[in-house]
Amino acid sequence: MRFVDEASIRVDAGKGGNGCLSFRREKYIELGGPDGGDGGDGGSVYFRGDEALNTLVDFRFQPQYRAGTGESGKGKDRTGSKGEDLIVRVPLGTSVYDEETDALIAEVTEADEDILIARGGFHGLGNVRYKSSTNRAPRKTSNGTPGESFNLRLELRLIADVGLLGLPNAGKSTLISVVSEAKPKIADYPFTTLVPNLGVVRIDYNRSFVIADVPGLIEGASEGAGLGIQFLKHLSRTRVLLHLVDVAPADGSDPLENFKTIEREVAQYSPAIAQKPRWLVLSKSDLVSGDVLAELQARLLSESSLVEKCYAISAVTQTGLQPLLHGLGDHFASLDEARKEAQENLDKAAGQDAHNYSKMLRDARLRRRQGQDDEEDLEPDDFDDGSDVVVHYEP
Repeated sequence: MRFVDEASIRVDAGKGGNGCLSFRREKYIELGGPDGGDGGDGGSVYFRGDEALNTLVDFRFQPQYRAGTGESGKGKDRTGSKGEDLIVRVPLGTSVYDEETDALIAEVTEADEDILIARGGFHGLGNVRYKSSTNRAPRKTSNGTPGESFNLRLELRLIADVGLLGLPNAGKSTLISVVSEAKPKIADYPFTTLVPNLGVVRIDYNRSFVIADVPGLIEGASEGAGLGIQFLKHLSRTRVLLHLVDVAPADGSDPLENFKTIEREVAQYSPAIAQKPRWLVLSKSDLVSGDVLAELQARLLSESSLVEKCYAISAVTQTGLQPLLHGLGDHFASLDEARKEAQENLDKAAGQDAHNYSKMLRDARLRRRQGQDDEEDLEPDDFDDGSDVVVHYEP
């Protein structure tokens, strides 16, 4: 299945039914008077969060959604039936934007919660509504009003408690496969992970959290290098970021420089995400001695004031995993209301950063397609939309 986290759709609520012009006509009853009923209200469009969904790919193949139209009124003072409401199921973490005004309409974060997106039209009035002492036989009715219509932009940002950061082959996929039931692709070459992966980590019978693994970043990712940097949007709702640093890189690079590279790329993408609580995780610790590990830890901690804690782990030998997992569980349990509120404000800012970045890429691609870009402003390989992988960021 393709993983798609952006889609454009149109929703149309139903039109209200028209009022009826009718008079009572029965044998032996003279001047029966008006009896035209009202129309029915138009159906509305609702979005409902569905835990079973994790991609917006269905909206690429069905981009139009329309609720039912209200039935017109009938004689004998009968009201038309209401138009059928349309419930559209979307993944949790979906943000809904008005494509024309770029305004945020709704955020779908709760399962089975119905959120009104487009309200159905109001019903028209039958002529019985206009009867009065001075107008015994009104011939006036009103038509139903149109329902609301919107061109929407859907942006999916996965909901997780913990996000994994790091270069390709830093051990992120191996870690999530060991601590959860997730089965990401694991290999000894870069960019094995092409789409985000979620896993549920259970510490004990009543404590668990969700961990998210995103494709690795490289230097220049914010300018389109590698798989780009768009996947960082899926870390915007996390409460803690685990920055995995390979203590023995296969290419012989300096772990400290690798650490700085990731921090720069994250800061360029979203200052809000860069301010999230950061824990340093030294992965593949079984490949170096204790003295080398201690020296590297001291160097890394001296370079960043954002790192709150540091752990050394080996996912292969499962060394150091339990202290890390229990530390995360204790951290989430200790959050007070003030910190939760601060976290929510940071999540909103990170979500806006992610939206602005996605919009910038869409606008750049649109200008490039229209031939309005100068060669100096936008190189042909800038803002790669990932057409050679299964994820697409297209308007």
